[in-house]
Amino acid sequence: MLETATSVRELSFGDAIKEAIAQEMRRDPRVVLMGEDVAEAGTTFKVLTGLVDEFGKDRIIDTPISEAGFSGIGVGAAMAGMRPIVDIMFGDFLTIIMDQMVNQAAKIHYMSGGKWRVPMVFRLTMGATRRSAAQHSQSLHAWPSHIPGLKVIVPSTPYDAKGLFKAAVRDDNPCVIFEHKISYRKVKGPVPEDDYVIPLGVADVKREGRDITIIATSSMVQTALAGAKLCEEIGIDVEVVDPRTMWPLDEQTLIESVKKTSRCIIMDEGYGRYGVSAELAAVVAEGAFYNLDAPVTRLCAMHVPIPFSPALEDTTVPSEKDVVKLAQQLCKRT
Repeated sequence: MLETATSVRELSFGDAIKEAIAQEMRRDPRVVLMGEDVAEAGTTFKVLTGLVDEFGKDRIIDTPISEAGFSGIGVGAAMAGMRPIVDIMFGDFLTIIMDQMVNQAAKIHYMSGGKWRVPMVFRLTMGATRRSAAQHSQSLHAWPSHIPGLKVIVPSTPYDAKGLFKAAVRDDNPCVIFEHKISYRKVKGPVPEDDYVIPLGVADVKREGRDITIIATSSMVQTALAGAKLCEEIGIDVEVVDPRTMWPLDEQTLIESVKKTSRCIIMDEGYGRYGVSAELAAVVAEGAFYNLDAPVTRLCAMHVPIPFSPALEDTTVPSEKDVVKLAQQLCKRT
């Protein structure tokens, strides 16, 4: 991890993202940002407020409501030597840009025999519990993770968000970063003011433990840590590991943690069926099979469209109480 910190402040997740973008735009004039309501409005979530005042409308570009159109412009700009950040207001709109992302950005380097590069960042949101209903609350990070040629980033803390975002902007490959909507204001933490980059493909142990490993992504990291505190009260010592990037994936750190604890829960807000959690479970099962004292188990979003009703929506997402219940079962504690 590269770091030259002289001043560390507490920032929100959203402010850490904003700082990363601002620093990269100051560092490299090729970096531009485009999307719906990104200039004066600062995005729907107000994460980018004020950037247009510093960088102007030539670099913070409001686009028409055509995700496919401006994503295609981003691909072309990257091929022409720019380093665009394409802001997709809701991750659910990934459905609209799949051709530009999957068939163009991800494949151009391969199909050109290495002559073309597409250094760009697709910026998307994810996550439920914001009362945004079925078409604006999904966690679809498994989709681009399936595609060769794309790097997929899922930060959980402000520190990670800044360092990983800066790494994505500097990468010569197309990167997709998923930011949890609830985290923008709710999640806060220490962030160095100076420049630092977190290498893609390096997991982070958020909490060390000896009885059971929880591999958690995005907002589920906070849920896992809250559950770990509750487990501590009943004598279960939980280790929490955050992969941070879905691809490249730091398989070794995940496997070594499970070898140490002999039990594993995978937590992810995406759907379990054919999802990120299934891939992580397979990695652990293959790499630590002879060390397991219990089956690798998953806690994921309920397999239903995300409801608008607050009571129903909250039920679809794993909670810290679910963590305790499952940990007790796997550790054979009552």
